[in-house]
Amino acid sequence: MAGNEWINGYLEAILDSGAPAIEEQKATPVNLRETGHFNPTKYFVEEVVTGVDESDLHRTWIKVVATRNTRERSSRLENMCWRIWHLTRKKKQLEWEELQRLANRRWEREQGRRDATEDMSEDLSEGEKGDNLGEMVPCDTPRKMFQRNISNLEVWSDDKKEKKLYIVLISLHGLVRGENMELGRDSDTGGQVKYVVELSRALARMPGVYRVDLFTRQISSPDVDWSYGEPTEMLTSGLDDGDGVDIGESSGAYIIRIPFGPRDKYLSKELLWPYVQEFVDGALAHILNMSKVLGEQIGGGQPIWPYVIHGHYADAGDSAALLSGALNVPMVLTGHSLGRNKLEQLLKQGRQSKEDINSTYRIMRRIEAEELSLDAAELVITSTKQEIEEQWGLYDGFDVKLEKVLRARARRGVNCHGRFMPRMVVIPPGMDFSNVVVQEDVPEVDGELTQLIGGTDGSSPKALPAIWSEVMRFLTNPHKPMILALSRPDPKKNITTLLKAFGECRPLKELANLTLIMGNRDDIDEMSGGNASVLVTVLKLIDKYDLYGQVAYPKHHKQSDVPEIYRLAAKTKGVFINPALVEPFGLTLIEAAAHGLPMVATKNGGPVDIHRALNNGLLVDPHDQQEIASALFKLLSEKNLWHECTKNGWKNIHLFSWPEHCRTYLTRVAACRMRHPQWQTDTPSDETAVEESFNDSLKDVQDMSLRLSVDGEKSSFNGSFDVASAGGDPELQDQVKRVLSKMKKPESGPTDNDSGNKSLEYVPSKHPLLRRRRKLIVIALDWYDSNGAPEKKMIQIVQDIIKAVRLDSQIARVSGFTLSTAMPISETLEFLKSGKIQVNEFDALVCSSGSEVYYPGTYTEEDGKLFPDPDYAAHIDYRWGCEGLKKTISKLLNSPEGKGNSVQSSGPIEEDLRSSNAHCISYLIKDPKKARNVDDLRQKLRMRGLRCHPMYCRNATRMQIIPLLASRAQALRYIFVRWRLNVANMFVFLGENGDTDYEEMISGTHKTVIMKGVAVKGSEELLRTSGSYLKDDIVPPASPLVTIINGDASPTEIANALKQVSKSAAGM
Repeated sequence: MAGNEWINGYLEAILDSGAPAIEEQKATPVNLRETGHFNPTKYFVEEVVTGVDESDLHRTWIKVVATRNTRERSSRLENMCWRIWHLTRKKKQLEWEELQRLANRRWEREQGRRDATEDMSEDLSEGEKGDNLGEMVPCDTPRKMFQRNISNLEVWSDDKKEKKLYIVLISLHGLVRGENMELGRDSDTGGQVKYVVELSRALARMPGVYRVDLFTRQISSPDVDWSYGEPTEMLTSGLDDGDGVDIGESSGAYIIRIPFGPRDKYLSKELLWPYVQEFVDGALAHILNMSKVLGEQIGGGQPIWPYVIHGHYADAGDSAALLSGALNVPMVLTGHSLGRNKLEQLLKQGRQSKEDINSTYRIMRRIEAEELSLDAAELVITSTKQEIEEQWGLYDGFDVKLEKVLRARARRGVNCHGRFMPRMVVIPPGMDFSNVVVQEDVPEVDGELTQLIGGTDGSSPKALPAIWSEVMRFLTNPHKPMILALSRPDPKKNITTLLKAFGECRPLKELANLTLIMGNRDDIDEMSGGNASVLVTVLKLIDKYDLYGQVAYPKHHKQSDVPEIYRLAAKTKGVFINPALVEPFGLTLIEAAAHGLPMVATKNGGPVDIHRALNNGLLVDPHDQQEIASALFKLLSEKNLWHECTKNGWKNIHLFSWPEHCRTYLTRVAACRMRHPQWQTDTPSDETAVEESFNDSLKDVQDMSLRLSVDGEKSSFNGSFDVASAGGDPELQDQVKRVLSKMKKPESGPTDNDSGNKSLEYVPSKHPLLRRRRKLIVIALDWYDSNGAPEKKMIQIVQDIIKAVRLDSQIARVSGFTLSTAMPISETLEFLKSGKIQVNEFDALVCSSGSEVYYPGTYTEEDGKLFPDPDYAAHIDYRWGCEGLKKTISKLLNSPEGKGNSVQSSGPIEEDLRSSNAHCISYLIKDPKKARNVDDLRQKLRMRGLRCHPMYCRNATRMQIIPLLASRAQALRYIFVRWRLNVANMFVFLGENGDTDYEEMISGTHKTVIMKGVAVKGSEELLRTSGSYLKDDIVPPASPLVTIINGDASPTEIANALKQVSKSAAGM
């Protein structure tokens, strides 16, 4: 228990710092990691709050009160003591609230697991109960351990060379380039950047892989190097396959930089969230173009779709989920570090409330992105088993026990009732050992090092690597074994505990030197609070223990210097240490082992698996200074142990090579359910062929100019056409004449009327006109009355928008219309009929919140009824469990006891059969007060293994559950993929508010026109629970892609708004 004098010392230090009285915690949260200069006041307050017993602090306050006098200093001391006592009590309150939250969460997860098990009523066999296929189990040797992981799969080998795979990797934040990586420049440019670049290169060298694209953000800012603004950077060329055979000009690995967000600013990852959908649209355009190019090179003219889309970290996982959904290709996820784990750690510290943490780190948006990634991913790659159980196990979308049950049932072909859990596999990161020289018999190096730094015989020293000189200038005796630590100066890396262990162990100080490589710095005062506090503490501890001449802490190093640093430590027969409180993996441990350094590492996290594989050191409790010092001394003082650990590391290091990693990676990906766009109906080429049918060509001309306005005039098409009706436009008349001159009379022949089955007819055009459009006007006004019926004024706005586009004949000629709505097709047609708008005015209808897409005038049944796009229906069917969802929603909302399978009339919802379809379960909301928010409902469904897209719509009168890959925003991307109409050429009309998917409709590369006064009230109140992410994390704050006009704007004003937003977008 701390003494009062110790507390008084800290309080005096606060006063000496010149700080005012401590304010309330809510106003200034104690957070040393926040951006800005180092604040000594916060440092001392944190030390008191975290290290002082409440009773001690209270006694100090009593003492100050008892001895108070009129001096201002005593009054301030009393005030500060009271405030800090208050902070201490608040910390305890936060800790208690966190315990309650964790207990509630455990109960909810257990309830979800029970519900899922009850619905899957078949008894499990003993084999299913104990099934743990593919997980790492203890084995005799490290090699066997890793081989066991893929023993039941066909291992990727050289005989796959005939394959021509296109792989997409995504890593959005930080500064990514192939050479001279600025690792450690900031918290966003670290090990992940190096990892994804090396992974891209390694995959491109694997047999069967033709091209690898690494997507990241394009940054054209004066704050960063010009190279980050280059749209493309080649990492490796794939011009030959190693046998001298040319394999194609587009092969190899490339960095593809997609512009999104402010073009002239480098943004931290916390600020990138509103621009994720903008990236998705840009990346989709590149992939579609590349698939066509690759198809011409190696696909026989057929597109080559990505084999897999792999997201790295939460932001890229969110993007990969949307991209894989738009393209219908498998998705893989690597989390790197996880939001829920970080939130748990920060809440345990008790220094910040959940609201403060969310404000600083956008942590709730990050967590939701990770949950969405789990929904969509086929495979999740982790570095360690601990990451699966202790980190991913915190998420709603993954349950270790339920995953084993579902996997066993799927393998036996037993119905899982629409439930799914992603497959988690451990694949340790790879390393590039090409520059490492392994010497099995390590000579005594004292003499060599003496010669390098200047011999005793007066001979000249050899040329030293610059970083050696930089390190050795700190050391009085550089011959001594080096203890090397390499990490950012982050509090989690626990460097200060290492320094204390070294400073307080006299034998260790006498035996060794300590080298701390703590990133790059110019001025500590310009560093972020957390990093600055660590560096200040390091300098103070060096002074406290008088470690001058024994500790090296250079200010700068390049990435190319790192191998030389390891080599210097190995030449002194040193040891590498990673004392982090928790280490997700520990890549530096593998790098050190490759250079012949034994390791001392934290026993929390990835180092446990690395130690099991390499057997080249000791694990320690990072909180125990004595244990750290003892382990270091043991390895350095016992030469036989040092040599044994060094040889073990070299012997087993191949398990972490890039070829081994990529072989396991491709083996695992090949075992996924392979998917790619497959159209039941044929897709025409982009160019207009002379042989095109009369109906198809004439339909285009009719659509361009002959459809009359919506003022009540009727238009018809009966096979005849008057050129003069082209409206006097000479260009249009010439085009019509060309079409008429090329038309062929249809040949008469027998027709098959015997079939009783309804079939698709293409009347009068074989393919939707979307394929010829250059612009698409999307009307998505969610304006409904209290009963969920369309507001009467909405039909007039639709008419005005159509008129506005047709004011300019040039624009009208290349523009089409799409109506996007939550209404089913039947109500949509009634809505259009009420305004005397012909359905053929629209090239596409996106109905039932994006669960169906129709093409008026193209896909119809024999009775003239519109037929939904069968390709889109097949596209969104992925992971759709309709019956399982109905049962679960009934239990969650209407029958808490879980009895019965049908929706009870006494509950707050009632199934709306008229609005439902094969991919949309619709409910009427009878009691909005009892309706669960989308966040809450999605959480409950995820815990039960159900993946879908729940939403509220039509002024909160309906709840609709649609497939995971379906939404109105994703339907637009489907149109892009299917008919090659770029999302960037779409104009979306929205109201002030709308359905709960409203925010998704704003973000992206399309232009958005928001009509003020339209849909003032929507369903947004049912979107989020308190403490969730905010609208600002989805919608860009001020985008040139968005313009606002009045809801009663005239057609001319609407047309001007379209021109304005087009001009603004062109200036980006």
